[in-house]
Amino acid sequence: MNTLHYFAERLPQALEELRALVAIDTPTGDVAGVERAADLLATLLDGLGTVEREPVASFGPLLRIRRPGTGGRVLLLGHVDTVWPPGSWAEPLRERDGRLWGPGVYDMKAGLMFVPWLLRWLEDSGREHPDLEILLTPDEEKGSTGSRPRILAAAAAADFALVLEPATPLGHLKLARKGSGEFTIDVIGRPAHQGVAPEEGVNAVVEAAHQVLRMLELQDATAGTTVGPNIIAGGSASNTVADRVTIVVDVRAWTERERLRLDAGLRQLAPITAGAHLEVRGAWNRPPMEPSAAAIELFARARGVGAALGLTLEHAAWGGSSDGNLTAAAGTPTLDGLGAVGDGAHTLGEHVVVSELPRRMALLAELVASLAVPPDEWLSADARVELRSRSRT
Repeated sequence: MNTLHYFAERLPQALEELRALVAIDTPTGDVAGVERAADLLATLLDGLGTVEREPVASFGPLLRIRRPGTGGRVLLLGHVDTVWPPGSWAEPLRERDGRLWGPGVYDMKAGLMFVPWLLRWLEDSGREHPDLEILLTPDEEKGSTGSRPRILAAAAAADFALVLEPATPLGHLKLARKGSGEFTIDVIGRPAHQGVAPEEGVNAVVEAAHQVLRMLELQDATAGTTVGPNIIAGGSASNTVADRVTIVVDVRAWTERERLRLDAGLRQLAPITAGAHLEVRGAWNRPPMEPSAAAIELFARARGVGAALGLTLEHAAWGGSSDGNLTAAAGTPTLDGLGAVGDGAHTLGEHVVVSELPRRMALLAELVASLAVPPDEWLSADARVELRSRSRT
């Protein structure tokens, strides 16, 4: 059976199923919408593996699909939720110029559709495959707060993690992602009448201005470490010395070392203005995704598979985060970006390139089948040591 021909011949059915999935609004936290999408996916997965639904409070069901195999143990990750509330698009779904446009089609409902098609291909081809666990989560766009324990447990049991987030617009896979976090700095001053006794006040706006500049000193352009004080609010009236300002800051870093440095710098911020006080709170919702030796060799394996399909694969470092950050930080060799090719995630230009779908589905299928070989039979000695060390921690 020619794998690429298999998916190309079935592209009309795959597109029909994808349109049905995109037509269901699944913004994070819309439990009813996520339930409907889970119902559709469960129907498409019927008979292809063991499908379980696990409730995630306030977000809806997590789908867990298992299919026993041989050789390696592979975890596949996807998410059902999107950033799009109902009514965000005037025309929710359209196909034009070889592209399919719609809310969440690129990030990442096309990638979700790779799951039933992968399992159908395994059924129809009879190919050996590794032991598979597939998690389709309802809360990735909000940091996977509810799904995280299940993801980490599955990652601990897996030799490799494959993430069905979209490829880059150039079709590159993702070996590195920035860790991301959000901090809130409450700046507390003292109110006073601006005209009568301004000297009795402590201006929180002035102090906040100092703190924004100090935060920006923590950035490192060479290391790619960024600090974004993107929301600021405070004060009560123009004739009253502002007594409180809140600053909300987005922070990102490529490495754990930089994450720790930035975290310490933010938590050590101290007032400049006499009488002012600071309260710093917040956390990192995802650690950096740093490529391990085994992950680099996993990419090389994918590159070889892709070459046989006419793909010239490269890997990229990506500023956005995913559940791959969690699996990589847990020590599981992770390859991300194995979903659709397209562009415009989180924008009204979101789309996938239709002609690329069969090749990307074939890439996933052949890569998964190649992992039926035990990891010790193809990983280098250094990567094998790394993998064994991880399993003992």
